[in-house]
Amino acid sequence: MTSKKTTKSTKTTKKTTSDKSAGTTAGAAGTSGGPMVLAEGVHKSYGAAHILKGIDLEVAPREVFCLIGPSGSGKSTFLRCINHLEKVNAGRLSVDGELVGYREHHGKLYELRDREVAARRRDIGMVFQRFNLFPHMTAIENVMEAPVQVKGEAKATARQRAARLLDRVGLADKAGNYPSQLSGGQQQRVAIARALAMEPKLMLFDEPTSALDPELVGDVLDVMKDLAADGMTMIVVTHEMGFAREVGDSLVFMDDGVVVESGHPREVLTNPRHERTKSFLSKVL
Repeated sequence: MTSKKTTKSTKTTKKTTSDKSAGTTAGAAGTSGGPMVLAEGVHKSYGAAHILKGIDLEVAPREVFCLIGPSGSGKSTFLRCINHLEKVNAGRLSVDGELVGYREHHGKLYELRDREVAARRRDIGMVFQRFNLFPHMTAIENVMEAPVQVKGEAKATARQRAARLLDRVGLADKAGNYPSQLSGGQQQRVAIARALAMEPKLMLFDEPTSALDPELVGDVLDVMKDLAADGMTMIVVTHEMGFAREVGDSLVFMDDGVVVESGHPREVLTNPRHERTKSFLSKVL
């Protein structure tokens, strides 16, 4: 439960020095009046492998929440549990006050039907390490696909929004290009635009720059910085410590399925308290 307290306090400090509350991202503030993401005692196992061991975290609306740690520490698994791509074995996960993938009745959790899960996922955008664009669709077609197919939006309306989003990520001139005609960084920016097309209240980023050549990383991070400045709630699994330091409101170091240390990014990165955190940072900074 330590991570909850630390996250809250660091967010309060950040709010006094940030203009994020003026952000205009749709739904960014949420509707519940509480945390955007609340994890309570989350456990996840694959057979005998215990991946998440009682995760307690709280992410405030408009917060940029960074997760760092070695490979295999459970970061990506936790991210996938948030939108029910992975089912938790124990504990609770809610987004803007609603359980994702479950409903509660008399204190017990019951899994929702696939259609109900999909409906709740609409509020959650996710960007993966690999871009996962449809190779037979142009950039603008990739961006407009989900609003048309999932929300039943008119193609003309979806195309207009897709054009605006591609312009926002600096790819207005690539709208008619296929993924094979785009660089890795450009494909990742299309993937971000695609996630934004559903007008989510929460964005999940799973190491979005790890598959990119170094010279392409900056453009993707610039788009993410723009989203942060606009007030989008973001959970970012990253190895980009500079981004975490500059943009993050809170930072959590995970190892072996547990939260080892949490706090303001500058505090954790500059003056880590836990020996395991110190050891990890000495190898990556």
